Amino acid sequence: MLELRSLSVHYGAVAAIRDLSLSVDAGSIESIIGSNGAGKSTTLRAISGLVRPTAGEIWFDGGRIDHLESKAIVARGIAHVPEGRRVFPDLTVEENLLIGGYLRRDRVALRRDFDEICSEFPRLAERRRQMARTLSGGEQQMLAIGRAIMSAPRLILMDEPSMGLSPIMVSTMAQIIQRINRSGRTVLLVEQNANVALSICDRAAVLERGSLVLSGTGAELKDNEHVRIAYIGI
Repeated sequence: MLELRSLSVHYGAVAAIRDLSLSVDAGSIESIIGSNGAGKSTTLRAISGLVRPTAGEIWFDGGRIDHLESKAIVARGIAHVPEGRRVFPDLTVEENLLIGGYLRRDRVALRRDFDEICSEFPRLAERRRQMARTLSGGEQQMLAIGRAIMSAPRLILMDEPSMGLSPIMVSTMAQIIQRINRSGRTVLLVEQNANVALSICDRAAVLERGSLVLSGTGAELKDNEHVRIAYIGI
């Protein structure tokens, strides 16, 4: 479904990603793990058009997308749940969700997806008239995910969805990601909590200083000594 071919991204003279090649299979959960500054978030930002590659190509569903604006990338079926949630704080929960479907023209399908999100996230349904800034961290993360689903994506990019959440909410978030995947959506997950990421993903990649150093199934990387010591802490 998604392929990065020899991708490089620079911020000025600093290389955030170096010659990265990576593929994501349709219907899977794929994870990218690594320490701060490894290039994980930049990879997602490049896919969604928020930063431009300085070299390489990005292909989605048979078409090249690295030259497209973010709006066109969303229209093709990619949604981005950014690090830090980035909800619109002074809009209601309902308004945040409807903004996610801004590009869609099928009002019936839009309402159906809205109702499904309210069913999946009852807390959002209960708080639909509240301002987003009044929600807890976990509720804001649910809102950011729901907003992404409202664009009817086939691929969802998730950047650090467990950041700042309690251990119970981290477990809940992992279950939500798995349910999203079972609903037919592919997930590319960036996550510093390597233990959680590797427990739910089909395949994973390890980035260090912007370069791919390891890849394999989630189970294989959980058993890798370097990954256990550097990222899981056991």
